[in-house]
Amino acid sequence: MKSEHHAVLIVDDFHPLLMDTLTASGISFVYEPAADRARILELLENDFTGLIIRSKTRVDKELLQASSRLRWVARGGSGMDNLDEKTASLLGIELFNAAAANADAVAEHTVGMLLSLLHNLSRADAEVRSRIWRREENRGTELKGKTVGIIGFGNTGSAVAQYLQGFGVNVIAYDKYKQNFGNIQVKEVNLSELQQASDIITLHVPLTDETRYMVNESFIKKCRKPFYLLNLSRGDIVKTTDVIEAMENNHIAGFAADVLENERLQKFTEAENKWFNALVQNPRVVLAPHIGGWTHESYRKISEVLAAEVCRRMSL
Repeated sequence: MKSEHHAVLIVDDFHPLLMDTLTASGISFVYEPAADRARILELLENDFTGLIIRSKTRVDKELLQASSRLRWVARGGSGMDNLDEKTASLLGIELFNAAAANADAVAEHTVGMLLSLLHNLSRADAEVRSRIWRREENRGTELKGKTVGIIGFGNTGSAVAQYLQGFGVNVIAYDKYKQNFGNIQVKEVNLSELQQASDIITLHVPLTDETRYMVNESFIKKCRKPFYLLNLSRGDIVKTTDVIEAMENNHIAGFAADVLENERLQKFTEAENKWFNALVQNPRVVLAPHIGGWTHESYRKISEVLAAEVCRRMSL
């Protein structure tokens, strides 16, 4: 049975600022951050105007059609790969996110992972904790003087370029969908030029059919010299098995990843366990559990950005 109509359904954890702002603006909402898929579908029968989610909820055709009044879906964060954009477009449902809200967090995390990779910080820390004191084996590589290639120059990629200033590096960037963004700090290049020049390649692109497994054996072979690779976008942008093989052949000097092809570690297939174990056992790999954009500050900023966007749409 349908209940009284509420404007917005929020089905993931958000900073209280979001709910406080909606309340102050007179926008009614239901907040159920622990709702599973069955509960979300049940709630959507009440014909909400808007739905706010994070990464845990797959917004497919079934969810998009569950509310006859649904006008928009907002995602807290930068990715849109868990939303069915094609169906939403056909149904006239607007999709938007809070892409700019965690750009600083991801940019800082990128630089942190890069320095850890170059200076063997993760390995050295683990060894000292185990009372192993090895200096020569953990000799680092300096960032200064290197050429850093940024693929994807949106909110996050441009923030990474900004954070790299001061390290004495040469920053080049490629973005298929942006032109004329180069400046005194960043040289705009094509993909081939980036592959030829980069000592370090860092990925900051959305996951689409076009970017899925963008970094594969073919991509790696087009790179002129061994390079360090960082992936802070989505796991499926990198073909992990090809990266592992390239590290074995010294075509990739090191790999840092905040994301994996499958992030449900307890549900790995035999093949996934094989490449995961290869990563874990490789001393030239630095891993993190998809926390690049997840800071105390971004938690608030995401809600701040979404609140403003929701209030604007609800006032139209």
